[in-house]
Amino acid sequence: MDVSGPRVRDDMTVEVALSVMAGARVGYLLLCDEDEQCTGALTRAQLTAVRDSPAYTDRIRVRDVLGAFPPDRAPGALTVAR
Repeated sequence: MDVSGPRVRDDMTVEVALSVMAGARVGYLLLCDEDEQCTGALTRAQLTAVRDSPAYTDRIRVRDVLGAFPPDRAPGALTVAR
């Protein structure tokens, strides 16, 4: 996969991921597993929607967000080719 952009581990919390995005001035993050393989991408819109939901807790990890939005309904979805 030839995708450029900030790469983060999928065990990062939503709040930290939003901070990384703000610091890097980007609208998305590429998620990597423990083997440094890209497993997906999340947009600021997706993370903000999760953070603003009534079910949000500070323990939610970005890997948990990947399954929260079906691909055709993800706000601000970013498709990552494999």
